[in-house]
Amino acid sequence: MKKKIAILGSTGSIGKSLINILKSDKKNIEIKLISANININELLKQTKIFNVKNIIVNDYKKFIQLKKILHNKKINIYNNFNSIDKIFYKNKIDYSMNAISGLNGLNPTLKIIKYSRNIAIANKESIICGWSLINKELIKNKTKFIPIDSEHYSIYSLIGGLKNHNVEEIYITASGGPFNKLPLNKFKSIKLKAALNHPNWKMGKKITIDSATMMNKVFEIMEAKKIFEVDYSKLNILVHKESYVHAIVKFKNGLTKMLIHDTNMKIPIFNSLYENENKEIFSKKLDFTVINNLNFQKIDFNRFPVVKILQDLPVKNTLFETIIVTANDDLVKMFLCGKIKFTDISRILLKVLRNKEFIKYKRIIPKNINDILNMSNYVSLKINSLDI
Repeated sequence: MKKKIAILGSTGSIGKSLINILKSDKKNIEIKLISANININELLKQTKIFNVKNIIVNDYKKFIQLKKILHNKKINIYNNFNSIDKIFYKNKIDYSMNAISGLNGLNPTLKIIKYSRNIAIANKESIICGWSLINKELIKNKTKFIPIDSEHYSIYSLIGGLKNHNVEEIYITASGGPFNKLPLNKFKSIKLKAALNHPNWKMGKKITIDSATMMNKVFEIMEAKKIFEVDYSKLNILVHKESYVHAIVKFKNGLTKMLIHDTNMKIPIFNSLYENENKEIFSKKLDFTVINNLNFQKIDFNRFPVVKILQDLPVKNTLFETIIVTANDDLVKMFLCGKIKFTDISRILLKVLRNKEFIKYKRIIPKNINDILNMSNYVSLKINSLDI
């Protein structure tokens, strides 16, 4: 029987990595749904390769354009994720991937969980802001959740699932980005091109800037806290410039394990898809030059001030996480557009999060998705009205 799959955000880097994996296993795969925001050219290619019958295009102009292109084909084309209920109705699929970026990924995540036996989520914002809502749906629908970030999949593999109360400490690694050795007095003159030049990973612009500020690792710690139900006091960041070791877990029984794989997102994606199926993927031979010269370093708060955010986060899933995510997103957009300096991202973000107007939300738990989206819209208005 063919494995039935849905890919939300199939034209982004994670989505395309999954598509490339599936190309070598077409005879055993049936893709029931793919989606994109505007990249209909890539959608068309994917539709043709896998004979996909259901497509979601969020941008209305591109939706109309695609309907005209495929007007004589027996393909269902939809304009929003409300159509997920219509596409699947009561039928469950084997594996769904949410690779949509930003808070736009939360609503489709909540919708597709009930139709998925297994769901892989590569959407930081959904997990950070809406984990309480996601986890409720996972439990209700008996859907298995698999994290996709290399760090979280590594932890997941090391501890054998999502919960392990035998864990003493968890370390996730960070390359340090392009400015790990840059003299601090040169940070004020950092240009966009330099910030986008990540030494190890090829990623989208937004996540690359988050890596340069270390905000990406702040988010990953916040995710790990929720996913694995461990205290922030047990979670740590280590700078490891080669990005070869992805996570280290120290257990209470005296054992410590670390996980190594190539700097290639195909590996965690492949393993999430073919979990316990004894499938094979090509990977490079062990690099003993790196292994014999592992050089882990603690975070330099002067170089990466956003990491200070982790010192005072709420224990429960509150609206304060939505404030952090949205404020950072808007500030990164401002930097990408040339409106602020690189150092302004951290400076303004920390200032905003110390504001009494926002601190009170550390006590308020989101009841539904509208609470999160309304808070995000409110924060965006505030950030974009700042006199910077």
